[in-house]
Amino acid sequence: MGEGKYQAAFDLLIPFELAKLADAGFNRMLGEAALRAGRAEQAVTFFGRSLAASPNSVEAHLGLGRAYLALGDYARAKIEFETVLRFDDLPPDLESQAEIYAEAASGYAEGRRLLSSGYAMIGYGNYRVGAVGGGPRNDPFYAARVGGRLNYEMDDGYALVGSLDYRFRDYEPKDRRNDSDLRWNGAVSRNVGEGNWIAGARGRVSYRGEGLYRNDFGVYGDYRLRLDENNQVAAGLEVRQRRYPNGRLRERTRNIVEATGSWTRSLLDGKASFTLAGQAGREFNTERTDGDANFFGLSPSLNFSITENLGGFAMFWWQNDRYNIERLGAPGDRLVGIGTRNDNLYEVGGGLTWQFAPKWSLNPEILYIRDRSNILANNYSSTEIWITLRRDF
Repeated sequence: MGEGKYQAAFDLLIPFELAKLADAGFNRMLGEAALRAGRAEQAVTFFGRSLAASPNSVEAHLGLGRAYLALGDYARAKIEFETVLRFDDLPPDLESQAEIYAEAASGYAEGRRLLSSGYAMIGYGNYRVGAVGGGPRNDPFYAARVGGRLNYEMDDGYALVGSLDYRFRDYEPKDRRNDSDLRWNGAVSRNVGEGNWIAGARGRVSYRGEGLYRNDFGVYGDYRLRLDENNQVAAGLEVRQRRYPNGRLRERTRNIVEATGSWTRSLLDGKASFTLAGQAGREFNTERTDGDANFFGLSPSLNFSITENLGGFAMFWWQNDRYNIERLGAPGDRLVGIGTRNDNLYEVGGGLTWQFAPKWSLNPEILYIRDRSNILANNYSSTEIWITLRRDF
């Protein structure tokens, strides 16, 4: 193994297979030899035996994920990797997500504890405001994005996790503000058997034009559980503040508590995955006109691989916001007499990823947004379409 002679190592180890069925270390080593010798299907068996004997083995989880990926089983590979690793801001397509995890897993197998990855993107698109929202109006833009992630694997399944993500849009119309957004995350996670928990802090700083900013800061925790090779569930809770420090938007400052849950299912022999996520919570301690609000929603999504180098995704997001301060409906509002504001927010999107060279991809995407409210001024619609060139490293 140390000399890189994996087929020879496999041939030396395989005669002892039956005598070592319950030996976690032996099966992990045999699985590594099989995987590197091009025997991915057998590697799945050996890494599975290693996990049965030692459910908390980081090496076996990551090895099993790499074996699934070698078989082209991207969804199962991703589920397995996520019992150990925590990476934010992954590409939208399933294969690229699994490959980024696999590169980190290979680094761990080679003895590295600090696992990192990054990305840079440039693109061009158009933001079209619909008739519901003051349009029609087209605002072409240039976009750039850069970020990175770190996982430092410690003993007993613990890991330190961090990420940074910066996004910028330069709109061509001079009467429209540009967008600038910096997001950060720092946390500690731990793998326990088929599950992984994480707790930490995260936030963002967003430019809102005219010298105004929005600052988000919160603490969060969530737990992922691999039910079997095809199914993963997760649940989380976050408490955060959305703060507008000064200016005309200051009254929108509020505290938010949000609970989330999701279920992911591998489909088509790992060539696709379906996720159904939900969220519910409350916004409070605010001075805005409509007061506090309860919210809940759902967001199904589908990721799929079309060919070895072409993948795609489709998503839908819905949220209902119910406010608690009564107001008299203005002309055009759907309020009858005195009532409270009620919003339904929708997003529908999709895109493709063409990996035309290792770690290089072109990504055309489209997103439609529709805000429906019984308060006339809060109705809105827009369509964004853009294409980006992405480099992962």
